[in-house]
Amino acid sequence: MEIPMTPRRQIQLRLPEDLKEWLEQQAAQNGSSQNSEIIRAVRERATRMQESVAT
Repeated sequence: MEIPMTPRRQIQLRLPEDLKEWLEQQAAQNGSSQNSEIIRAVRERATRMQESVAT
């Protein structure tokens, strides 16, 4: 059974070289895409912010 993808919008993202290298390393280490790593990082930050507002 195929799982439908969530609608997504493309953005252009400019990163400092050191952050881009870190992102590449994280993606390789986790066997994922750089895009997935960006989504994970943003979601983790959003979750932390929501939790701090809730407390």
